[in-house]
Amino acid sequence: MSAPELRSRRLLLRHWLPEDRELFAAINADPQVMEHLPETLSPDQSDLFAETIQLGLEERMYGLWAVEVRDDKKAFIGFVGLSMPTLASGLSSCMQLGWRLSRGYWGFGYATEAAAKVMEYGFEVLKLSEVAAITPLSNLRSMAVPQRLRMERHENFDNPAFSMTDPLRPHALFCMSHRRWMQQRQLSTIR
Repeated sequence: MSAPELRSRRLLLRHWLPEDRELFAAINADPQVMEHLPETLSPDQSDLFAETIQLGLEERMYGLWAVEVRDDKKAFIGFVGLSMPTLASGLSSCMQLGWRLSRGYWGFGYATEAAAKVMEYGFEVLKLSEVAAITPLSNLRSMAVPQRLRMERHENFDNPAFSMTDPLRPHALFCMSHRRWMQQRQLSTIR
């Protein structure tokens, strides 16, 4: 069974289209977007990544959805979704939220809106018990997303995917349990 489309107030989270690849390659080649990742990607690397992501969405009920702004001529702006952490990240086996958006769409709350929809899907449909998010401590924009989602911040850790001397090695770990998510939903409906 493949992953369904998800809709939020302003966004559509969907499977990838061939026309997304050129824009995705531009996102992955942007030094500012990739500043807190190991390196920028070549167009071939970006295409392979997009293909792998799409295959995952076809094979599982989750993945890294292509994000489209519904009122902006269906503009593709990047991805948001769920993945299983790699062994290199040092995380447990809980699902991990991930996002990467085009720089021109930063600052509008799109990452938070899409991540909230993905988390809702993870808890309500996939019946996850916990969702995690990790981000380098130096990436203040990325750190804001789990904070806005009211995820619980755990201890910082050194991400083994980065060398001991890499300034990107220190990471923050955020988690949201199903129970905490339900409590927050109840509080927001009372207000």
